[in-house]
Amino acid sequence: MKATPLSQKTLPDLDARVAKPVYDRSEVSVGIVHFGVGNFHRAHQAMYLDTLMNRGEALDWGVCGVGVMPNDKAMAEALAKQDHLYTLVLKDGHGNLEPRVIGSIVDYVYAPDDPQRVLDVMTAPTTRIVSLTVTEGGYNIDNTTGAFDVDNPVIVAEVEGHGRGEPPVTVYGYVAEALRLRRERGIPPFTVMSCDNIQSNGEVARSSIASFAGLVDPDLAGFIRTEVPFPNAMVDRITPVTTPDVIEAVSGVFGIDDAWPVACEPFTQWVLQENFGLGRPPLEDVGVQVVADVEPYELAKLRLLNAGHQAIAYAGHLMGYTYAHESASDPLFVQFLRDYWDDEARRTLPVAEGLDLDRYTATLLERFANPEVRDTLARLASYGSDRIPKFVVPVIRANLAAGLVSTRAIAIAVTWARYAEAVDEQGQPIEVVDVEKDEVLARGARQTEDPLALARSTRWFGDLADDPRFAEVYTAQLALLHEVGAREFLVRVNAQPHLG
Repeated sequence: MKATPLSQKTLPDLDARVAKPVYDRSEVSVGIVHFGVGNFHRAHQAMYLDTLMNRGEALDWGVCGVGVMPNDKAMAEALAKQDHLYTLVLKDGHGNLEPRVIGSIVDYVYAPDDPQRVLDVMTAPTTRIVSLTVTEGGYNIDNTTGAFDVDNPVIVAEVEGHGRGEPPVTVYGYVAEALRLRRERGIPPFTVMSCDNIQSNGEVARSSIASFAGLVDPDLAGFIRTEVPFPNAMVDRITPVTTPDVIEAVSGVFGIDDAWPVACEPFTQWVLQENFGLGRPPLEDVGVQVVADVEPYELAKLRLLNAGHQAIAYAGHLMGYTYAHESASDPLFVQFLRDYWDDEARRTLPVAEGLDLDRYTATLLERFANPEVRDTLARLASYGSDRIPKFVVPVIRANLAAGLVSTRAIAIAVTWARYAEAVDEQGQPIEVVDVEKDEVLARGARQTEDPLALARSTRWFGDLADDPRFAEVYTAQLALLHEVGAREFLVRVNAQPHLG
């Protein structure tokens, strides 16, 4: 069977098993400009908007994508050839595929090719939201100071170019310039909505964009800090990179010639702060939780899902596993995760209205064990110096403050410490991926003479190494892990008594 090239014209000819937009896409107008049209955006925000449009709602909230990075050009070209349509495939744990064509993206501009067109659509009064999925690194935060990195050569060059009247280069430059032009023309500012997987993402976006603006126009920076809405959000959906087997499945099973389909897990979550200046789509109609405060939901995700990923990543790799589902299907990890979640992490969480933690953690086990997602432990184990301090250390500290020693949370940190030695249990090298790789490896190499070498980093662990309750358990666990290996280590940690 010859696959049908995906386009607006060919939609009626697609396999009946493929869900298609039921709305007239010619009636969809741009209300959102989105920077970073990657797989996550297409599996998440664009999907929610498409769902609304299929209900006959939000037709004035279509998306115009914008790409600023060199690799964004390939996405621009792929989407343009198919009228900005693409196939989203849900893959459950039983190998079932559920395809759907998404139509909420109606335009895409590769900014280096046409910067003026980007500014034109951003300054249009009909554009009321500018949204972002530019990754954690896309906010240009200095890992040491936690502030916007004004010395980044890209930023320095853009600021100098601005002084010569050159167009913006980065997302910060485009957002700042568009807000300046709107203010100059008497057009109210759009809302900047981060959809990136970072805590307090709205506040982070505000800080980065206002900091950049301050380099070219201090008055504009003040306006951005005080007058532009930056709602916080918590987002969740495991969405791997598109692999050849996904393209082949879309073509071979469903007969669609799609240059860049997206595969993801069935689960999706979006918690969004109610903080919009010019309105928003009725996202609550399609399952988005719109709340006054996102933090309780963020903390639940960080300490349950994200810490859970760390729990299976380092020990799983040491035990010889490659994929998340391999670790998460091992009864040792299942017990370890349940005990960590139920006994140690949950007691540190504030109440999040509408979030059933029993159901949430049960769903996490199902998601982690989904073999169709094929999330690698190497990906989950990367950037430990950023993840362990955010996901695991707060659990240890909160329980110590309550007079409790989190044996399992400490064990997660210890498996990272062992992983940082960069040699697995078979004597093979481990490729440690980390922004602070040199320091991680240097501290990992010193653990033979100083078991607390990694934990003594105040940037990663604060003053925990000075707390004898923590230090005693940590050093004993690291010695045990070296002595018996990761599998037996988990057996013995699982046998430890609960906190009560």
